[in-house]
Order: sequence, then C-alpha cells, then structure tokens
Amino acid sequence: MAELDIDVQSFDIPRMVSVYPDKSGIRWWTKAWFNGSEKGEVAIEIERELAIKFINENIEKDEWLEEYFPKQMEVYHNAIEQTREQLLNQINL
Repeated sequence: MAELDIDVQSFDIPRMVSVYPDKSGIRWWTKAWFNGSEKGEVAIEIERELAIKFINENIEKDEWLEEYFPKQMEVYHNAIEQTREQLLNQINL
C-alpha cells in the first residue's frame, strides 16, 4: 500500500497572492496570504514588468511565491509532506 499515490491537493493550504501599484503607478508591490491569514505577509516591492507578467499569467502563482516568499513556501511544502506521511501511515496501519 505504500506505493499509493495520494493526491495532497485535496489537503492543500490556501495561498493567495496579489500585485498592485502605488497611487502614482510608479512603484509596484506583491503581497501574499497563507492559510487564510487576514493580515498576510509584509508587502515586497517588485519591478513593474514582473507585475505585468504575473497579471498576464506568464508566471505561475507557486513560482511567484517561491521567489518572493521562500520561507513561507518552505513551511507550506513541509506541511504538505507531513500530511502526506500521516495519510500513508494511516493507510499502512
């Protein structure tokens, strides 16, 4: 049974990301929210061109999060792996 491929997407942790300009449209920022957090992470200044690529879906959400929020994504990956291991352990009981 250990060879079962468990779809951890059904146990996924919500991740939201946004890009937005300042009032003048000169400086751009990205902000992320993990696991339903209301406050979210500290916003990070980004280049306008990258913001446009993200808005146009030329950069995947998780790729973006890995680049700008690597510590949070490490926690995310660890949590998903722990969930996967727990499910496998329950199946093997």
